[in-house]
Amino acid sequence: MSAAAPMISSIRSESLPIRGQGRVLSNVVDRNGRKLRLAVPDWPGSIPGQFVMVGTGATASVPRHDPLLPRPMAVYRDLGATPECRDSERAFELLYRVVGRGTTLLSEAQPGESVSIVGPLGEGFPVEESDAPALLVGGGTGIASLYELARALAATGRSTRVLLGARAEADLIGFDDFAALASEGVELICATEDGSVGVEGRITLPLEAALTESGPGALVVAVGPTPMMRACADMAGAKGVDCLVSLENPMACGFGVCLGCAAPRAEGGFSLVCKAGPVFDAREIAWEGLP
Repeated sequence: MSAAAPMISSIRSESLPIRGQGRVLSNVVDRNGRKLRLAVPDWPGSIPGQFVMVGTGATASVPRHDPLLPRPMAVYRDLGATPECRDSERAFELLYRVVGRGTTLLSEAQPGESVSIVGPLGEGFPVEESDAPALLVGGGTGIASLYELARALAATGRSTRVLLGARAEADLIGFDDFAALASEGVELICATEDGSVGVEGRITLPLEAALTESGPGALVVAVGPTPMMRACADMAGAKGVDCLVSLENPMACGFGVCLGCAAPRAEGGFSLVCKAGPVFDAREIAWEGLP
């Protein structure tokens, strides 16, 4: 990729974020993860790649301060006015894994209970028509950032492939939803380290093949563990292909106040993931400075 090539800009929704309560519609197991569906009054909708700050468990009559901080989670599916919604409510889903006390409490939220949310937040992915293919690579809970992007890109007529990587079949959360996107023209490719689904090995194996087939002009989007995103960015750069990444730095506020999500920039200094991201051109990031 030429050093003089222009950076790809992320985009921000014109809708202002809201602070409110999401009514739990469902909170179900999805392989080794869970899907939480919330109905939120006056939810403005989101653009692919945006996120919400979600409370750690159902809101109780007595305020709970342990855990104190909300968790950032990508909007997995923006569902609009579903049959379960009331009045001004609109629904969306979050895709997550239970990894600690906060997500354990969230996994216990029951239909009819409420969960605090702030969003939509952050800069999202640009969605543009192009004759060149888009290769969307997801690992871990990063998969959650790609569903709406895949749908939006395919709707423009762009050739869109989703490449999902995991250790084993049970870790491919969201698999059934992505597989169903075949009806919308989205191709799904999987890689598992144990070979239980798709290619045996890491997701960079089918990405290498897809990049070779796609040629110049393709777009790579990578979301997941930092080593995976860096590997995808390096592979894309070696092929002269643009690469966007969505960083998953920890954060406490989502508004640029806590400064906890600072990411080092290749040109020096730092960017706040919640404000300038989470979507970045991979060339903007000083990867060696990320955990």
